[in-house]
Amino acid sequence: MTSATYNASIPVFRQMLGSLNDVLAKTEAHVTARKIEPDALLQARLFPDMFPLARQVLIACDFAKGVAARLAGVEVPSFPDTDRPGFADLTERIDTVLAFIDSLPADAFADAATRQITIQPGTPREKQFVGEHYLLHYGLPQFFFHVNATYAIARHNGVELGKRDYMGKY
Repeated sequence: MTSATYNASIPVFRQMLGSLNDVLAKTEAHVTARKIEPDALLQARLFPDMFPLARQVLIACDFAKGVAARLAGVEVPSFPDTDRPGFADLTERIDTVLAFIDSLPADAFADAATRQITIQPGTPREKQFVGEHYLLHYGLPQFFFHVNATYAIARHNGVELGKRDYMGKY
């Protein structure tokens, strides 16, 4: 039997990373069909003080792998970022994160709800959480924010997307 923490994290990350892949595919098809320079959308922002679309994808991936790893009690893997990732780089990152979270055994989450989690250890920004609070009140909201920002940037720039694209396959 899988834990509630596993069920509230891994399948959700899998669904939304899948939708992020689909949003990127539609965004790439949009720029290709309209002969738009890919960086025009990859570096697009909703407002100047926000991260661009490409960075939003990378941060969403970082939250999915980091939250999953911490809840499973394993080391967070490091996947180096490229300076200006293209669509292929972003798709590869999503696939790499999906492979990582799929490699985590469900039984590693048995005590995840009560596991003590520390982020940014040894820094002035260090925060400590109990696993359930970390997932529900920090990890998932952060993850969804960046997935949503990616969707919003693409949609704002004319990519034909709807709610089904955001929701993915469930």
